[in-house]
Amino acid sequence: MSEIAIKFENISKQYRLGVVGTGTIKDDINRWWHTVRGKEDPYLKIGEVNDRSAKANGKYVWALKDITFDVKQGDVVGIIGRNGAGKSTLLKLLSRVTTPSTGYIKAKGRIASLLEVGTGFHPELTGRENIYMNGSIMGMTKAEINRKLDEIIAFAGVEKYIDTPSKRYSSGMTVRLGFAIAAHLEPEILVVDEVLAVGDAEFQKKAIGKMQDVSTSEGRTVLFVSHNMGAVKSLCNSGILLKNGMIDYMGNINDTLDHYLSLNTIKEEESEKIEFSTNRSGTGEVIFADFYIESNSGIKIDTIATGEDVFLVFVLKANKSNIKNIDLGFSFHDQYDDNLTNLYSSYQNKTFSLKKENEYHTIKCKISNFSLTTNKITVRGLIRSNGEILDWPQDILGSMYIEYGDYYKTGQSRSDNFNAKYLIKGTWVD
Repeated sequence: MSEIAIKFENISKQYRLGVVGTGTIKDDINRWWHTVRGKEDPYLKIGEVNDRSAKANGKYVWALKDITFDVKQGDVVGIIGRNGAGKSTLLKLLSRVTTPSTGYIKAKGRIASLLEVGTGFHPELTGRENIYMNGSIMGMTKAEINRKLDEIIAFAGVEKYIDTPSKRYSSGMTVRLGFAIAAHLEPEILVVDEVLAVGDAEFQKKAIGKMQDVSTSEGRTVLFVSHNMGAVKSLCNSGILLKNGMIDYMGNINDTLDHYLSLNTIKEEESEKIEFSTNRSGTGEVIFADFYIESNSGIKIDTIATGEDVFLVFVLKANKSNIKNIDLGFSFHDQYDDNLTNLYSSYQNKTFSLKKENEYHTIKCKISNFSLTTNKITVRGLIRSNGEILDWPQDILGSMYIEYGDYYKTGQSRSDNFNAKYLIKGTWVD
């Protein structure tokens, strides 16, 4: 059984809104008075949930609340969630950049962190001097750092500037050197935030490959925060999903990603089904009653990772009996409502029949290896039979969001081609 490398026990982190520090002198005196009497900090009993979309009604907010989990040695854990969910705060607590308001963290071994561009760098020191400084902070001797020095510089690709003050480095150069230091100075625990997104695609691939080596070959523990679903899926074996500062789900990485992609699904009671829309044309003999998207595991989602299989689910309603040769079509549109592509079932020699009036019938269309990259896609639909339009809603059936994914099935995602609307594959021969 693997040893526990990291233990989070009832960790919470509270911040006071709108000010730097703990708050007013009155609050500080109140805290001190409770402390000298051996009583609990009174401000730990108050505070709002960390929901960035809601208006603040009080002075305090919980960036994290009651976080408890263990990470085994050698695990690679992806920490995911929407912006503001508490991911970076969690890593800052582990890296001792800040302290928890309640609870405790136990970590076994040296921790190397890459949280923000320039973290741990002194701007007046050269790149070489910063390598030695960071190694010393981690408790390494000069001889140990010397053994790794050439490897770090080569990996970062900043040989030409290694003796230049780091304040003259670009953000990309800083990240390259920072990651090289963090990954090569033999930490037992490697902590990496979204900062890798600053690097170019070549370096991202290189960095993810190094993290895989660190975890699989060297048996070290990695905590990785990213919005890049392809990178998370290829690198991590387990995941933690944070929502509003609390753990929403923990499990293997595939299940965790499924739950993440389903976070924004609109509840039926909160939105009017397309069935009840009057903004439509056609005979009305068969109409769209509902529409949603499912992942491969059958979970409703509204966010798709490129390269994944998805199911478009159409619920039709028959307003007349014995309707045959039903041709179901849909189209994808970008944010400007420009048509990206469309598909009818008849294109693939498939039509449907509904026998009973008032019958509801569910039809699923599987799209393998999803290749569209537009940030948000809306879906429109049309039903026809024998050349006659049965239903043509002017309202959209639904919408979906697109995340980076492993489209090419290489274990890496490619963010450098997301300026294209479509991803394509080729067969290469020389």
